[in-house]
Amino acid sequence: MASTSDFRNGMVLDIDGVLMTIVEFQHVKPGKGGAFVRTKLKNVLSGSVIDRTYRAGEKFNEIRLDYTPLQYLYKDGPLYYFMDSKTYEQFPVSGEVIGEQVKYLKENIDVTGVFHEDTLLLVELPFFIDLKVVETDPGLRGDTVSGATKPARLESGATVNVPLFVNVGDKIKIDRRTNAYLERA
Repeated sequence: MASTSDFRNGMVLDIDGVLMTIVEFQHVKPGKGGAFVRTKLKNVLSGSVIDRTYRAGEKFNEIRLDYTPLQYLYKDGPLYYFMDSKTYEQFPVSGEVIGEQVKYLKENIDVTGVFHEDTLLLVELPFFIDLKVVETDPGLRGDTVSGATKPARLESGATVNVPLFVNVGDKIKIDRRTNAYLERA
């Protein structure tokens, strides 16, 4: 059991049967009345963020999550298959668990699996991913306008705006959190 005095950013709690991560918290001691803790909590599964206030000293069940390196293998219908690199155990995962990150999946990419009591809750891709451009308009000589971009379709199916000098076949590094081009790989 953890009390409000044990709170720290990133801590995972079981609140009313839902796994919540503490995004931020603030201990408040007003001039009169009891102390309380203002928190911003993020639902581990859905990603929704809520604000809650608790009295100082309230107790919660702290949850330990296991982070395991996995490798993406293939897609079969609605399921995506991941393998634990150490035990070679395979985990079928639905697209809802992966979320919007699914558009950056390519075979053999290393990801992190978040487990709670042998149940795979989340799959987290790396923040920066190298992908090959499979379709884009050709860059024309003289197109040197600063900051000009064009859409490019990547090998994983995602579409990203890239500078004019990027061509089909180039490998580029993208930030999957912002869907932004960073540099050539």
